[in-house]
Amino acid sequence: MSDTLPEIPPIVLTFAASDPSAGAGMQADILTIASMGCHPLTVVTAITVQDTSGVDDVQSVDAELVMNQARTVLEDMPVAAFKIGLLGSVENIAVIAEIISDYPDIPLVFDPVLSSGRGDELANEDMLDAMRELLLPQTTILTPNSLEARRLIQDEDNDEDDPDLNECAKRIIQLGCEFVLITGTHENTPKVINSLYGELGLIRADNWPRLPGIYHGSGCTLASAIAALLANGLSMEDAVREAQEYTWEALKYGFRPGMGQHIPDRMFWAREDEEDDGAKDGETVTRH
Repeated sequence: MSDTLPEIPPIVLTFAASDPSAGAGMQADILTIASMGCHPLTVVTAITVQDTSGVDDVQSVDAELVMNQARTVLEDMPVAAFKIGLLGSVENIAVIAEIISDYPDIPLVFDPVLSSGRGDELANEDMLDAMRELLLPQTTILTPNSLEARRLIQDEDNDEDDPDLNECAKRIIQLGCEFVLITGTHENTPKVINSLYGELGLIRADNWPRLPGIYHGSGCTLASAIAALLANGLSMEDAVREAQEYTWEALKYGFRPGMGQHIPDRMFWAREDEEDDGAKDGETVTRH
């Protein structure tokens, strides 16, 4: 029997809210991070009451408890990437920003969850101000959809209704982000166009066929996949491309377990393809 210990997988720490439907939030992060070959650590920022249709209630976790959750696991295990989702309160934003500042060399993927797919408000103006001031300057890559990108750059002195997404990215990067990936699911375009920006402007734009249905947790899936791929050592551009491909496949194989939105199948690659009639007896065929 070998005395060699098994290799430790890359570890990703996610700050997120719990979603009882497991369509989005922390549960989506766990499934995605594990599916990408990493070990997920979790810090609960809020408890939600929600299903596949929308969010009915949010109760933020006390900021001291958020801090203690994070400090305890960070003192015990080495983390290769951070992922941030729904934050719950201004106090939580401040605490998380303080924690992240102690690990400047670890990439931070920030998915700014500002509202649910149904439109339920999940971040007020005070929280937006705190994100801009405390978190964006520490963010390696921000992953807003087009609605979130526009809202993040709007304030009392800038009330444009529909600013150009290139301009949105420019202003977000000026707030301190290293990269911004703006997703185009909410734009009126034949295909979904996801655009990655850096300090010098547009780096790449990827076009994806629009899929039927509305999905719960697609943004969480994409951001968590990027974090996991960065933790696995990929470059930013490669991580963004592979995470989009993974997310699109998860959406393609998504399912509708309830009366609301579809849920991405983050384990699509592990399912037996029952539609493949060419499989031999005893032979397993997987979707990949």
